Amino acid sequence: MEDRFALLIDADNVSAKYIKPILDELSKYGNVTYKRIYGDWTKTNNASWKEELLQNSITPIQQFSYTHGKNATDSAMIIDAMDMLYTSQLEGFCLVSSDSDFTKLASRLRESGKTVIGMGEDKTPSPFRKACDIFTVLELLLEDNTMEKEEREEKNAEPHPREKEQKKVTAPSRDQIEEAVVKIITENQNDDRETGLGEVGSRLVKLYPDFDVRRYGYSLLSKFLETFPKLKLIQEGTKVSVTLYEDKSKKERLEEYIIQQIRINGRYGISLGSLGNRIRMKFGDFKVRDYGFSQFKQYIQSFPQVELEDDGERTRAVYVGE
Repeated sequence: MEDRFALLIDADNVSAKYIKPILDELSKYGNVTYKRIYGDWTKTNNASWKEELLQNSITPIQQFSYTHGKNATDSAMIIDAMDMLYTSQLEGFCLVSSDSDFTKLASRLRESGKTVIGMGEDKTPSPFRKACDIFTVLELLLEDNTMEKEEREEKNAEPHPREKEQKKVTAPSRDQIEEAVVKIITENQNDDRETGLGEVGSRLVKLYPDFDVRRYGYSLLSKFLETFPKLKLIQEGTKVSVTLYEDKSKKERLEEYIIQQIRINGRYGISLGSLGNRIRMKFGDFKVRDYGFSQFKQYIQSFPQVELEDDGERTRAVYVGE
């Protein structure tokens, strides 16, 4: 049986353009039992949500702004969430807002053993992100080329008063990610245990609730981890484990990586331009002169297992074995 989730959206702090990506992302975790959105529907700035509510069967909760400067929407969401916590059979909550006011709510729901998935724009403050089990940046869920009229209008509109005070939160750097994975692998090695790809993913999310490989330009965690010089992925059937290159020199790691990249491209091989880009991505300080060659082409020709083929447009490296 799938886990049941309640989806609670703060209309004052989230644009309607995100609704489809939100529902698609949440479907990965379970069945959405409740779909509620909170806001003052007498205001014109919430008009863009109205059509989406009908199309996606989301229940609007009207909350008037009784006092200027106070957000009654927050209170309504918090009260409903606590009611659901005690009266409904739910395994988790998805709180959609770019507002830090829901930090305490997220913490309280987790204390009760519920999974909390947070979603918000890139400006969402760090306390709310870290209070969730998982936090997803909404911009990452959109197609890269999406630029609807509504989005352009919102960028030109006067920002919400609280948005002016919010600063963009910096994601964990690649160095931080690599250091964290190395630590995970080392801990497991000390206990004589292998480190699975799934364990790495789940522990990174626990360390950094807003960790998302899409932020770094990748769709798969495995492809992202392959770009780190210290890490090596080993696949046996359907099982993928992550280990360290700790017992090999940089030269050995580089040569092993080059052969791997050529082999995975099969009989057609890989162009020297693409191969060079991958090497520089994984080994940022790579210089062919450090290995005794003046040209990259000469360096690749030095591998006995590799042949170069020229199709008139580009030169490709093809694996031919020993």
